[in-house]
Amino acid sequence: MTDLSENMNDTRTADLRVRLATIEDRSAVERLWLMFRHDMSEYQGGLPAADGTFRSERLESAFTGDGWAPYLLTCGDHLVGFAFVRGLDGPVRALNSFFVVRGARRGGVGLRAVQQVLRRHPGRWEVAFQRDNAGGAAFWHRVAEEVAPGAWSRTERAVPGRPSLPADLWLSFIVRR
Repeated sequence: MTDLSENMNDTRTADLRVRLATIEDRSAVERLWLMFRHDMSEYQGGLPAADGTFRSERLESAFTGDGWAPYLLTCGDHLVGFAFVRGLDGPVRALNSFFVVRGARRGGVGLRAVQQVLRRHPGRWEVAFQRDNAGGAAFWHRVAEEVAPGAWSRTERAVPGRPSLPADLWLSFIVRR
């Protein structure tokens, strides 16, 4: 087995696969969730509980909630991330959580994966990210321009129940078939 980071480049994204996560994938997604929450703790200030876990209500909802869909991202035999979609039973879909492991970033995997997820559910979309997350902001603005060139908007919204945090930035756009 080769190290993914040694081989990750734009041509390697041909191995990218985006599929619905099943209950059998749950433990793998839980481990990826810990990495995601660790990354987000830089911007959201969350600390792990005494057992080393982070809050996981969104993880639970992704697998059991109405209108939710969890996706698993793989390249070849490697797990490279996940995406949680909510709002599939309403007029606006939201990319609730999106994560690509650091070793697979900056090679086109994230952009291709998110495009595949969005196109599976055409319609109105919203994506939120933390204002202080410069890398995330650049990525999400690129996504919006790729999927809805010149036809997206950005707004600020307070983080519900977290008045001490800066407002999140939200991108809105429509994904066509």
